[in-house]
Amino acid sequence: MTVFVTKYDGTKQAFDRKKILRTCVRMGATQEAAELIADQIESRLYDGISTKKILQLVFRYLKKHKPVVKYQIDLRRALSLMNSTPDFERFIQLLLSEHGYKVSPSQIIRGRCGEHEVDAVATKDGKTCFVEVKHHYKYHTPTNLDVSRIARAVFEDVTEGYELGTNNLKIDYAMIVCNTKLSEHAKRYADCRGITHIGWSSPKNHDLQTMIEEKKLYPITLLKGLSADTKNKLTSKDIFLLKQLTQKTTPELKHQTHIPQEKLQSILGNARAILSGN
Repeated sequence: MTVFVTKYDGTKQAFDRKKILRTCVRMGATQEAAELIADQIESRLYDGISTKKILQLVFRYLKKHKPVVKYQIDLRRALSLMNSTPDFERFIQLLLSEHGYKVSPSQIIRGRCGEHEVDAVATKDGKTCFVEVKHHYKYHTPTNLDVSRIARAVFEDVTEGYELGTNNLKIDYAMIVCNTKLSEHAKRYADCRGITHIGWSSPKNHDLQTMIEEKKLYPITLLKGLSADTKNKLTSKDIFLLKQLTQKTTPELKHQTHIPQEKLQSILGNARAILSGN
């Protein structure tokens, strides 16, 4: 008998064991451990079970095979806990840089009809784009069509501005990066208009989650139990990634952030454990 899972938006879909396996493997479990965890979850299934409950079960059972999981929360939720500006924007700039882009931070480009503030300008393989970063605190909220439409309008105006000499920046395409899924309408429009888009689950093999995990560019908000006050003290010193955090010593961090030493030692220990996978 088919068991249906209730998604965040209230819609239902058939339970898919492969999704459990992919999640476990991406979080560092062996294929054998992933199969065992999937078996355990299947034994707890009931019709209408929520995706949130399933994820909780994944974390619960995964801890036995991958103890480091106890120090972290779900990556998707971690991204939603970042401040939109400047934290998530800066995070995306760092992410693109690690993936081979030469990135300039937010700037204003004068178009034919007006001035446009863009979140970044990025160049790779001889092509330059402006980057529109979109962040949602509710990570199940889709990034809608308006974002794609605006990106297209800005692209047209700055391109015409370049041709008229109002700016000296030749933009080849626009890029949208967001921490949620793009709506199907937004994706279709972006594809039709030649707008590159990177979201939670698209494009295949180059989505946001894959880009983060390939380089282990985890945000500090991945740390379980990190308070908003501690997060803000770290980001005020331009520390957005676990990698950046672990590159500093406890005395250095204490001097910069005034976070108590005992707390810093715990944070650093957990961050190193997550990055090492142990």
